[in-house]
Amino acid sequence: MSLRFFLLFLCAGLLGGASFAQGAPAAREIMQKVNDRDDGDNGISDLEMALTDANGHERRRRIRSYTKDQGRDKYRIMFFLEPADVKDSAFLTYDYDAADRDDDQWLYLPALRKSKRIASSDKSGSFMGSDFNYADMTRKNLDAYTFLLVKEEEVRGAKTWLIEAIPATEKEITETGYTKSLLFVQQDTFMVVRAVHWVKGGGRLKYLDTPRIEQIDGVWTATEMTMTTKHGKTTEHHTILRFRDVRYNQPMPDDMFTLRRLEQGS
Repeated sequence: MSLRFFLLFLCAGLLGGASFAQGAPAAREIMQKVNDRDDGDNGISDLEMALTDANGHERRRRIRSYTKDQGRDKYRIMFFLEPADVKDSAFLTYDYDAADRDDDQWLYLPALRKSKRIASSDKSGSFMGSDFNYADMTRKNLDAYTFLLVKEEEVRGAKTWLIEAIPATEKEITETGYTKSLLFVQQDTFMVVRAVHWVKGGGRLKYLDTPRIEQIDGVWTATEMTMTTKHGKTTEHHTILRFRDVRYNQPMPDDMFTLRRLEQGS
């Protein structure tokens, strides 16, 4: 992300909401609609993860992902298919809607031959070497934040609300690894299409962008996402997620989202 874009973010945070439209919804109301929007059920997709380090060296990974709604909760399981160094690794998430319940996450590494539960204190760690962390893989507990509607902004020609999100507790900062975020919420889809996260300690910023969204089976779906870690003007690492062959309303066995299936593989 350019220096000009970074300065825009800083100025937006300092302006504190002087230039959004009359009658705009409250920031918390917008974020509730982000959490509640239809994101599909019984979904299957293939992912390509491209990781680029500060020297320009790129690694690619291929993943298959399954998701299912369990009432208001969301279950996801991801199997790493390629290359050989991550093949048969797998990741399982129970994303709970209840604000007072911590999400459950497990990572299976074939070299260890057992599943490891991701502790809350470890969720700010890198997910499989990417710029995304474990906390990025679930919805946020809205009660753990204060939100401010800063202004309206256009992103790729679409109107968005720029919302400042500040964690209200040290626990949330520890779990997410972020001390503040600026979120661009597209007004017609209620999707976060761009964000800046202030990383706790070290003076780093992480930039999320969703350059491609498509309507699939009536569901607005991100089919490309990027996350970039910067320290000052220096890009330290960059991750691209590309989603292919996304399908919803697919038949799934009852035991798909279990530790046993996690360890069995795809």
